[in-house]
Amino acid sequence: MARRRHQEEHENHERWLVSYADFITLLFAFFVVMYSISSINEGKYKILSDSLTGVFNQPDRAIKPIPVGEERPRTTEPDRSLVDEENAQSSADDLQNIASSVREAFGDLIQSEQLKVSGNELWIEIELSSSLLFTSGDAIPNNAAFDIIEKVAKILAPYENPIHVEGFTDNLPIQTAQFPTNWELSTARAASIVRMLTMDGVNPGRLAAVGYGEFQPVADNTTAEGRGRNRRVVLVISRNLDVRRSVSGVGSANAKPDAALQRAGTQSAPAPAAPAPQAGAVNPPSPAP
Repeated sequence: MARRRHQEEHENHERWLVSYADFITLLFAFFVVMYSISSINEGKYKILSDSLTGVFNQPDRAIKPIPVGEERPRTTEPDRSLVDEENAQSSADDLQNIASSVREAFGDLIQSEQLKVSGNELWIEIELSSSLLFTSGDAIPNNAAFDIIEKVAKILAPYENPIHVEGFTDNLPIQTAQFPTNWELSTARAASIVRMLTMDGVNPGRLAAVGYGEFQPVADNTTAEGRGRNRRVVLVISRNLDVRRSVSGVGSANAKPDAALQRAGTQSAPAPAAPAPQAGAVNPPSPAP
């Protein structure tokens, strides 16, 4: 009997291992739960916290639903059409300001019909008689040209509107070593004015030179007066780059503000692909002797 009692007591001493194993299992499960709670998504917690704060602190937001999931804050963008209209209005105002400033600065030349200012809501034109700027058959600016272009540059420099300078001649042929045809003469004259504008502070990236030769007359070439009117340089200040490209393709004398140009006028000009060259890199034209 004593031997049986000793065996039963030995079996009872080993049962503690079962309880220990249960305890370890529960402890492991406890730490798993604790770890999962500590790894809560901070983004979702932040959204939930902000939403609850708004519900309890701001009664007017209590009726709004609480966002669920990976919701990102929404940014409010202005109506694109309104932005385009504002940009178009600003550009139109700039053109009017430029035209008014030119009329005030060159009233005497306008009175003598050696300088003209005209345009519309898409571009303005500053037309100068070639006799004001160059000697006959040459593209080197005379002394008076420097003063005139300097005044024009001071007016244009503060703005960002694209500018292209157009050169025109009469139909009298020219054939020299420097200018085989009127194409070369008209283009060289436009390029000379562009160089002078850059030296006087106008951003070179805004400028372009275009030569039309004798092929876009505004008067009859059969008379001396008509030929004098056709020998001209025109500075075209456009609302934006799209308008400048459209106008320079046909010349300001032939361009009309039709529906296509109206649409181009409301579009923003694209950013330049590369930085414009420094004005100091352009050699200044030599004054006439």
